Amino acid sequence: QIVESGGGLVQSGGSLKLSCVVSGRQLEWYVLGWFRQAPGKKREGVSCINGDDGSRYDADSAKDRFTISRDPATNTVYLQMNNLKPEDTGVYYCAAVYRGASVSALCEDRIEPNYWGRGTQVTVSS
Repeated sequence: QIVESGGGLVQSGGSLKLSCVVSGRQLEWYVLGWFRQAPGKKREGVSCINGDDGSRYDADSAKDRFTISRDPATNTVYLQMNNLKPEDTGVYYCAAVYRGASVSALCEDRIEPNYWGRGTQVTVSS
């Protein structure tokens, strides 16, 4: 249902663009988000987007560095990550909840997604 790609190893200050391809229904049916989990740490929401109207929510860790976007034509959600830091290291997951949920509720982990991808590893070296 959800497949992420685009992770990798990058030096501090570098950039990566993650992709999340959603199969099945069109993006407008979902609120989608990127989450990450570092070893030994709790999962955290990074950026979320309404698949219908494109409204967004960014966690403090993402503001000014990460940009979430969507492409309805390819049913893909992206996360452009710039100025990466070692503390951004972790497994990045894409998740979707059926429309009607708020982007902030999804990103703040106040609601459980209906679907999760398997994740893509991002490693930022210092």
